[in-house]
Amino acid sequence: MINSTTSYNINIPRNNIKPKSEVLKKPVETNIEPPSKNNLNLQPVKTSILYMNDIHGKMTNMERICSVAKTFDSTPMPGTDKLKLASGDVILGANFISNQVANNFLNWAGVSANALGNHELDVVPKNLAVLMDKANYKLLAVNATVDPSSPMYGKIGKSLVKEIDGHKYGIIGVAPSDMAERVKLNDSVKDIKIDDFNTTIKKVQEEVNNLKSQGINKIIVLSHSGLKHDKRLAAETEGIDVILGAHTHDLVQNITHGENLVYSKSGEPVIITQAGKDGEHVGILNLEFSNDGVITKAQNNVIKTRAFNRTLSSRAAVESIIGKPEIVGTVASTVEPPKERLIENNPDADIVVDAMRNELGTDIAVLNAGNIRGHFGVGNIDSRLVNDVTPFEDKILIGKLSEKDLVDAIKVGGKSFTRTGHKPGIIIPSGFKYTMTDKGELVSMTFIDKSGAEHPIDVNNPGTERKYTVAMDDFFATGGDNYLPTNDNPDFVIKKFDFDKNKLTCSYIKKLPQPMNIINDERVKIIPSN
Repeated sequence: MINSTTSYNINIPRNNIKPKSEVLKKPVETNIEPPSKNNLNLQPVKTSILYMNDIHGKMTNMERICSVAKTFDSTPMPGTDKLKLASGDVILGANFISNQVANNFLNWAGVSANALGNHELDVVPKNLAVLMDKANYKLLAVNATVDPSSPMYGKIGKSLVKEIDGHKYGIIGVAPSDMAERVKLNDSVKDIKIDDFNTTIKKVQEEVNNLKSQGINKIIVLSHSGLKHDKRLAAETEGIDVILGAHTHDLVQNITHGENLVYSKSGEPVIITQAGKDGEHVGILNLEFSNDGVITKAQNNVIKTRAFNRTLSSRAAVESIIGKPEIVGTVASTVEPPKERLIENNPDADIVVDAMRNELGTDIAVLNAGNIRGHFGVGNIDSRLVNDVTPFEDKILIGKLSEKDLVDAIKVGGKSFTRTGHKPGIIIPSGFKYTMTDKGELVSMTFIDKSGAEHPIDVNNPGTERKYTVAMDDFFATGGDNYLPTNDNPDFVIKKFDFDKNKLTCSYIKKLPQPMNIINDERVKIIPSN
């Protein structure tokens, strides 16, 4: 084993809202066995990486991360190279104003590179190209092929070489191989094709070899592929040192042999990280490299972003883009948001889906659980918070669906219980309720008419004759996440609107008795399976 050296933890200032032990728990420093004695070096290269992923357009957490970045920059670390990197899904939704905030956030935080995540492709190519023209960072995806006629042609790189104090770092980006399944039908998925994962592994190795041929022996991959795929990537390649992961929203803390410290084909250590979701955490990975680019020491610090304040300057910068928020209501009491938001009934989602049904006057409304990315706490609700809770900015429409269409979609959501990451998530209903087992088996379903009367639906033999008017968004309607058959122009649509559910939610909340009490009415009931 390599001799232990002095820890070089970053001194993170404590915020009063959390005890120190919850702000930053000092992880165990990990000494790594090198493949041979030749890798020992008396003058190691020290590197500290501030990493982030899957922020999903959460502006309040972007502001906090800017404070983390400022602290990271100002913390003295003599002789240490500092990098700031992101692994995709920083952007979320099609709202170009919100997209501009996310793009500017990466500039404000001083991020050098961001991987192409699936939610970056929520933005149509012409708008994404405008953002990239204003980006101070590089968008990377070694496994992306862009149509030469696309506005995005030439704007996605394979890798970036970053030099700090004479030390060169090769940074490679990886987009998710399930991109087409995760993005609604738009010009982005037509213009930008992503390789399957086996091909992706080969292309990553080719780019590693290319960088190494230039004398670069410290290789970092920004991977929006998920933890399971990242472990494969580490084990089936050689030359990668670090994989900063994303996509599956895992919170990977510390460094554990066999879990996030694995070994490459050539026997060199590879460290894998991931910082959860929604910008709730970021990570700081401290490393020491031998002179030939092998990690000999590592330390992974995961930090809660709520331990950092949103500064007046960052709020002003965001509001200069989105405008001042409007207060639309007040919450007197609420319940804790679900721990597993994709497979539990969500009272905050209930408000949004009820707004869709009531404001549009439909029989029912449906909302995929993955659409909700925040919650309404006690206190004022403003338009910015509503956008944080439901940020995708899809277009709303009304369609007619049969009992069978609805039952089939709910059963697709039920598959989430047994899938890694619980994707795509259950359906949140308004105007009907259902019971499902914790294995995803649909047990019963009831339509609730506007008088409050309940009408059972046979989930084993649902009808096709009766059609319900259904409020939904265009992601759901066109087959996003496969709840319905994929079709970019479904014939069941009877009316389209040029706004998203957040507009309906603001309007609906204004009409509710104030202050509001948010409760869990268990419209989706999950029971133990036999």
